[in-house]
Amino acid sequence: MANTNVFTGADGSITLSTPEGTEGDKAQEVLTEYDLVSVGRVHDVTVQVHSDVKAFHEIGQRYATELRPGNVIIRGTIGRAYINGAMLKLLLGEAATNRPATSWAQPSFNVTLMVENPANPGVNNTVTLHGVKMDSWNYNMPEDDFLMEAIGFQALYMTVADAA
Repeated sequence: MANTNVFTGADGSITLSTPEGTEGDKAQEVLTEYDLVSVGRVHDVTVQVHSDVKAFHEIGQRYATELRPGNVIIRGTIGRAYINGAMLKLLLGEAATNRPATSWAQPSFNVTLMVENPANPGVNNTVTLHGVKMDSWNYNMPEDDFLMEAIGFQALYMTVADAA
């Protein structure tokens, strides 16, 4: 049965997990240090999926004859009001605390976004982003508003599950 419920951001939660391997181990160190399995105080979460569809046009034809699927790019942003260095360490790994003499592994992790309306338990939508790596970090210190950090990320692939 398809999920036909409406959700708000208040129905959402974000959890992080780690894949196997060196990059996952580096992310697990940060998640353990900051107790960051559940990400709190988030704001303006976006996930964008872009499929690079290529149109083939024949000579003499104005409309495309065929649409061919191309590369898929998954990216997004997360704003966060809880500043503690965890997100910066997930971006830079060991380079967040000192300058390594050689190359280092950038942490990789999975992000699970789940929405569930408390009035309808068991009805939810879950999007899991796999192999996530952060590609940007912004710090905003306004004069009279909340301090915010924002991260940009890319993911290798994503899965979706609905429960109704």
